[in-house]
Amino acid sequence: MGILKLRIHQGTSKVEMTMEEFKKWVLRNLDADQDGKITKDELAEAVGRRGEWFAGLKAWKGMRSADSNRNGVVDDIEITNLAEFAQKHLGIMIKS
Repeated sequence: MGILKLRIHQGTSKVEMTMEEFKKWVLRNLDADQDGKITKDELAEAVGRRGEWFAGLKAWKGMRSADSNRNGVVDDIEITNLAEFAQKHLGIMIKS
């Protein structure tokens, strides 16, 4: 007999920030090694902290959409692509 896991929903409230605030938040909260670039593992950790299921898969999808030059990291140039992912999966709303 398997173990039943219940997912506790954390609500649908979103954090609202500007793009500049988002960039600072990314470096402070996602960039674990402080190298100025976000890896798939760092993104997966952030998705997992939100309580999302399939964090690794969602991070892979996020990297596919954000990492436009396919070098394996999201850098400062690709941060706007990452913002789109964050709005869908990290509960962040970017305001203008």
